[in-house]
Amino acid sequence: MATFDDFEKLDIRVGKIIEVNDFPKARKPAYKLTIDLGQLGIKRSSAQITDLYKKEDLLDREVICVANFPPKQIADFISEVLVLGVYTDKGVVLLKPDRDVPLGGKIG
Repeated sequence: MATFDDFEKLDIRVGKIIEVNDFPKARKPAYKLTIDLGQLGIKRSSAQITDLYKKEDLLDREVICVANFPPKQIADFISEVLVLGVYTDKGVVLLKPDRDVPLGGKIG
């Protein structure tokens, strides 16, 4: 079982997708996302969300990200944050705030 101390180690933040590009070099279909995390700056992520989302649907969308995992190299791309979503039988559904919150706001 995870403990509350384990949860507190995660730095989960609100970000806004400001750029979306295809990622043809990824093993599984994915997009390259550029995400504005407010005071944490601009970060990049690879996201396997092509089943349910078109690039134009993602631009300016708020998302929830884990901001303190180590960077991960995927093909020729460095993914700096993990965008959170729910696995469904149709694909990943992204999490987002249901009210206006500041970019970079910490989830807790």
